[in-house]
Amino acid sequence: EAAEELAQYCKDMGYTHVELMGIAEHPLDASWGYQVTGYYAPTSRYGTPKEFMYMVDYLHKNGIGVILDWVPAHFPKDAQGLADFDGTATYEYADPRMGEHPDWGTKIFDYSKNEVKNFLIGNALYWYDEYHIDGLRVDAVASMLYLDYGRENGQWIPNKYGGNGNLDAIEFFKHLNSVIRGRKDGTIIIAEESTAWPKVTSSPEEEGLGFTYKWNMGWMHDFLGYMKQDPLFRKGAHNMMTFGMSYATAEKFILVLSHDEVVHLKCSMINKMPGLYEDKFRNLKCGYLFMFGHAGKKLLFMGQDFAQLHEWNEAVSLDWYLTEEPWHRNVHSFVRDLLHMYRKYPAMWALDDSWDGFEWINADDADRSIFSFVRKDNTGKNSLLFVINMTPMERKDYVVGVPSNGRYTLILNEDGNVDSKVSKNVIHAEKDECDGQPYRLSYPLPAYGCAVFRFDYQS
Repeated sequence: EAAEELAQYCKDMGYTHVELMGIAEHPLDASWGYQVTGYYAPTSRYGTPKEFMYMVDYLHKNGIGVILDWVPAHFPKDAQGLADFDGTATYEYADPRMGEHPDWGTKIFDYSKNEVKNFLIGNALYWYDEYHIDGLRVDAVASMLYLDYGRENGQWIPNKYGGNGNLDAIEFFKHLNSVIRGRKDGTIIIAEESTAWPKVTSSPEEEGLGFTYKWNMGWMHDFLGYMKQDPLFRKGAHNMMTFGMSYATAEKFILVLSHDEVVHLKCSMINKMPGLYEDKFRNLKCGYLFMFGHAGKKLLFMGQDFAQLHEWNEAVSLDWYLTEEPWHRNVHSFVRDLLHMYRKYPAMWALDDSWDGFEWINADDADRSIFSFVRKDNTGKNSLLFVINMTPMERKDYVVGVPSNGRYTLILNEDGNVDSKVSKNVIHAEKDECDGQPYRLSYPLPAYGCAVFRFDYQS
């Protein structure tokens, strides 16, 4: 039942993948599936294993990849699970300073045991091989890497070098990811790693952990911090939006706005935005365009694409009726346009991991809180110029520098209203230096206005 509706929705919107939370069997709904007792069993809440296989297959037939959240970091103390499996610490570290998680009240796997490592690696391969999923997102990686994660002084045991790195977990990740890299079938593995641990996505041969991608939690923190600011004071936080590009190639990143940011009184995405009712939607669209233009893959949590009003609650459905309300429908349509633009133009993703794929035009227009940059691919054809006004101030003849002569075709326009109207489809560059570029464009930029132009890049 879910397969067909989900596939149709994803195809219509333009999504490439779905990421499923907590599919493995778990006893507590409120854990969201992150306290697992049945590592080799899809939860019976939604159907049978065969029905889950059908859903994955149906999504694949419709061109949608499937990623699962996977939890090798910890497991609950429930008697029917792995805790004290034979009456002793079998899967977990025996010493509670290593074997118990103080924040979550759970057990921590003993990654020094070959049997435990093989159990977990075998489980990862089980999801790839038996259910044909395309990727795993490994939950709470930082909690595995640090011996002092969530612990006070005296509550943890240093490693043999006196440091706080969990050497057993590090070797586990290298082994796991070497196996997955060796498959060479396009399967991926993603780290939710919330610190600056080095080389998360470098290969084990390069002393890296070997993940395919890493969630960019630093970018998310800065992005949300900026977007919450009153637009009239955003100039003081301008660097929060530009800083992310300074380390964008350090790892292979995914920009995320995940479930963790819309629960526990953190507010929904739309209610994080400042201003009156309509201004919240205008702000959100500007933020989404900046996100989609920035280097890195993209992840939205369900409901964010139509500006769900309430925080996420695992016990109730999303408020789908909102997609019929004018401003919510407008955001929904805007995100659909972004997703289809992302699919159509390789400039938005082809060189995410290279400095060649992104070029600031003006990263320093803090006084007006306007961002302008270019995305391009190896060919330079169909490069994209982004211009985003993060304030309610209209700029009637905003001048922006551009690298190339010729035609600039408007492919996405947002004038800050519920029904956007395009004022001019094609603009020709003028020979006049601006923003350190040899040419310039003049374009009317409305309050909370943003635009994307297609052009052929010539250095």
